[in-house]
Amino acid sequence: MEIFVIGAILFFCIGIVLSLIGSGGAILTIPVLVYVFDVNPYWATSYSMFIMGISNWIATIDNIKRQHILYRLGLYFAVPGLIVTYIIRRFILPVIPDIIFENSLIIISKGNVIMLVFSLLILTAAIKTLKSKEIETKLFVSRNYTKNILQGAGIGLVTGFVGAGGGFLIVPALIFTTGIQLTNAIATSLFVISITTTLGFLGDFNSSVEINWKLLFFCTVCSALGVITANSIKDKLSNKGLKFFFGYFILALGILVFIIEINKLEIKI
Repeated sequence: MEIFVIGAILFFCIGIVLSLIGSGGAILTIPVLVYVFDVNPYWATSYSMFIMGISNWIATIDNIKRQHILYRLGLYFAVPGLIVTYIIRRFILPVIPDIIFENSLIIISKGNVIMLVFSLLILTAAIKTLKSKEIETKLFVSRNYTKNILQGAGIGLVTGFVGAGGGFLIVPALIFTTGIQLTNAIATSLFVISITTTLGFLGDFNSSVEINWKLLFFCTVCSALGVITANSIKDKLSNKGLKFFFGYFILALGILVFIIEINKLEIKI
């Protein structure tokens, strides 16, 4: 029972963070699933996409009402992203062996690789977030859709492999390649992630993935409640302050996950 109380609080906070800054949901979701609920890292990526898909759609509906989403730009990110995500989840991840590397000294499993790659992405996102400066933006400056398509495909690669929606990549990509306002970037990011995570989860329907639906719905409801709460207060908070809080938080999380996974490697002595 204690674990579920802790999990409920964490997923509620995840929903709040997701709605307020348009990213970070999966970065926080996967470690909670793996380390709190003891979910296999491979299955945790699937769970994450379901939870983030529902949570993002709730946030997106609110942004539709506020008219913050740039749909055409979002689709240029989402369509290539969901194609790449679906291919990876459906055809590539299931055939990767559980033991990726083994010799007389060490055993490296698929779960180890997923979480180590994930920790490196978290650290990269934290450094980028903390280094980024606030810039004055206009509603819409650039229409380099070819670049947006390539970026969308790259984000789909991240989403497919580690189950992260890619918001921590989408928001800065939207701002610095198009010049849109932060509010529009966050809303459009949530719209893109809603599509890619939903399709990514559908790509996971195969015999190799075991889904604990009770746990999945429990985590989803807690996250959704966090999103709904954040939707009611987001206009009163500073995105700049949240950005730096998030940056330092995921920096610490990335270091923690990396250390844990290094210690979990099976070293033969």
